[in-house]
Amino acid sequence: MKIGALQEPSFENRVSITPDVIDALQKLGFTVQIESKAGEKAYYSDADYEKAGAKILSRDQILKDSDLVVSIHPIDPDTAKQIPKDKIYIGTLSPLGAPQKTKELASFGAKIFSMDTIPRITRAQSMDVLSSQATVSGYKAVLLAAANYSRFFPMLTTAAGTITPARVLILGAGVAGLQAIATSRRLGAVVDVFDTRPEVKEQCMSLGAKFVEVEGAADASKSGGYAVEQTEDYKNKQKEAIAKFAEKADIIITTALIPGKKAPVLITKEMVNSMRKGSVIIDLAAINGGNCEYTENDKTIVQNGVKIIGDSNLPSSQPMDASKMYAKNILNFLKIFVDKEKQFSVNMEDEIINACLIAENGNVRHKGVLALLG
Repeated sequence: MKIGALQEPSFENRVSITPDVIDALQKLGFTVQIESKAGEKAYYSDADYEKAGAKILSRDQILKDSDLVVSIHPIDPDTAKQIPKDKIYIGTLSPLGAPQKTKELASFGAKIFSMDTIPRITRAQSMDVLSSQATVSGYKAVLLAAANYSRFFPMLTTAAGTITPARVLILGAGVAGLQAIATSRRLGAVVDVFDTRPEVKEQCMSLGAKFVEVEGAADASKSGGYAVEQTEDYKNKQKEAIAKFAEKADIIITTALIPGKKAPVLITKEMVNSMRKGSVIIDLAAINGGNCEYTENDKTIVQNGVKIIGDSNLPSSQPMDASKMYAKNILNFLKIFVDKEKQFSVNMEDEIINACLIAENGNVRHKGVLALLG
């Protein structure tokens, strides 16, 4: 079976397959084909791929000759219609955030799997692209904050006096939030963290952060590991609590995203205006409107001396490791399709496969997308 990796759009530096997973893919029975220059921006040359055993082909050849096509970002309609109807396409497609685009992709007939619909269960952890890429986002968010902050992160005792440590407020203790906590602490900051899930308190404290609890959060235990919509009463309590910490914070990193919904506003204009000049907000929910009222996606806004940075694609800024992790996620996902005889099959009784197959035979099958389409 032939698997082909496409070059990503011009704004993206990552690549979906890296040379280090090619041997493992071949052992599963795949012939690996890479679009020419697909890995260049992630510092993987065509020669690196050829040395690892992959074939370098043109985009048209990849689409025509591959049984399974892989990318990170959704492909455009012109590319999609070149994939034969009996073939498979795998990407990170945000179907709940773009239902019409999902419907359009589905109409071309290929079996479509979206990596961001993988259920957050123990068995699927090694395939979870949202978690692997959030690790990059959480880490890079702190470095971005430090580079834009007007002061030092750690406490410094110098001949010219003592510099107090930066105070970092992190909203959301998922994978990105936890990585942001760890990175902030390594840089010497004092860290406070909010999350609607009380079960993450121990993890936050083990990393050296203070966990701020707000009572009355909706139960997220049946949401597949994703955040859930909260009641208005809880949101009001949460905003009151966050406002107190935001006023003292030098850095705020927000990570709260709910699949298919506008990001909840956690940092109001009033909170921003109460912050000290020279402070920084990094909004990792910018792609869905942002957790800060001032956020604009892919832009840096300065309001009352506070920088608000909305960046929805931080993993692209660390393309080598981000690509490695994504490629490993793809490898582990493909393993569940292959039996001991190296036969590839789509077993719809497998809960991971069933959850990720969002379209086939020209039709959308993802229930959430169908509900949004009406």
